[in-house]
Amino acid sequence: MSKPARPRHWFWPRSLLGQMLLAVAAALLVAQTISAGLVWRAQEQRRESSLIGSLAFQLVAEPRFDFRSGVNGERPWRRLRIEHADESPLHPGEVRDADREEALGAMLTDQGINIAELVVFQRPVHDDAYVSQQLADRPTMKGRENWRQGNLQIAGLRREGETDWTVARVPEGVREENNFGQVIGQTLLLYLILVGGLALLLRRITRPLAALTRRLKTFADTRAIDDQLEPTGPEDTRQLIAAHNAMEARITGLLNEKDVMLGAIGHDLKTPLAALRIRAEKVVDENERTKMAATIEDISHSLDDILSLARVGRPSDPIERIELGAALAQLADEYEDMGEEVILGETPRIVAKARATWLRRAVRNLIGNALRYGGKAEVSLALEGNEAVIRIADEGPGIPAGDIDRMLEPFTRGDPSRNRATGGAGLGLTLARAIAEQHGGSLHLRNREDGPGLIAEMRLPTEG
Repeated sequence: MSKPARPRHWFWPRSLLGQMLLAVAAALLVAQTISAGLVWRAQEQRRESSLIGSLAFQLVAEPRFDFRSGVNGERPWRRLRIEHADESPLHPGEVRDADREEALGAMLTDQGINIAELVVFQRPVHDDAYVSQQLADRPTMKGRENWRQGNLQIAGLRREGETDWTVARVPEGVREENNFGQVIGQTLLLYLILVGGLALLLRRITRPLAALTRRLKTFADTRAIDDQLEPTGPEDTRQLIAAHNAMEARITGLLNEKDVMLGAIGHDLKTPLAALRIRAEKVVDENERTKMAATIEDISHSLDDILSLARVGRPSDPIERIELGAALAQLADEYEDMGEEVILGETPRIVAKARATWLRRAVRNLIGNALRYGGKAEVSLALEGNEAVIRIADEGPGIPAGDIDRMLEPFTRGDPSRNRATGGAGLGLTLARAIAEQHGGSLHLRNREDGPGLIAEMRLPTEG
């Protein structure tokens, strides 16, 4: 049985070059994303530290003078942010920021401040009466009206032994400008340099590998060692190509030796078989003469099957366009002329490229197998996708499910008898499968669902 096709994902490249580039690009994207996240986190930590430090500085270093008078050269903006109050600045409904309170409290304690109470919270500028009043009273602040749309981080401190509160304010308004654009630019530049350079390097590796793949396919079809690849690329790839060339030469030599050996075997065996056939004709006992002739014929057919199976990998006849329906009809007529019950079913016009002699041999083997075990054969043709399906069905005993795959192996028979009428040499199905695979197809066996019998399906690629 053929293996189910592996699902293909449109985003996953199939080539080594594409997969390597995608892996590097994905790794670079992850690294840059992590880098951007760390930069953003550092910015936020720096912003947070600056905010807490500014609040602490104002609370620690706030001078003991009248903020309204502006003495000691105090800037109006600092006087705007510092306030003395008789009660906590936290209004009902406002939420304290526990984390910032803890951080600010630790910083103030380090500066020797004895804290009785400390509150830190956030408030919109336009909701803060103190700042709004100060802005309204200061003509110099009229140009900062957009500042009113921001938020204030407010810290209120009451020291031990004191009843009044010191209130500091820091505007949160403008965050530090992020550098995500810079990170994106760096990523694009890295893609251009790293991925581009890697693509050039990988092409130097994958180009010889692609050529080697094409050469393997050519060698598998022709077994010819002409036009072998010149080793190119990195040293490892050169060694691989050189080893492959040596392997091709070795395989070709072995195949040539096999052909010479099989030719000699065929010649040496057929000559004595012909002599035996002549001698058998001289046997007086007709019954004995018939048995001898059948045995000699059985050996001759088995020898033909063995030689054909050995030659199937190195066919000599060319590939041509064949109209499969017409070819099956011709074979059915031949069997009908011999008195065999071969029923021709639907045979639409389907064109495929094949070696006619070998294809007829395979179909004959399947029809012969059906006649041998079922007494008759039903032949049909169908088009399924891009495959032509030749079906030969019989009404024989079928094959146990566990033995179906084994029946396609050499010298396996459904009937243990050596009688040609039932058993045979067990090479017919094996030869048919080899011929189908030689044409880029496959052969499958299955038991009939509508009754006893076996269905053999030969699938061949079509021109469409």
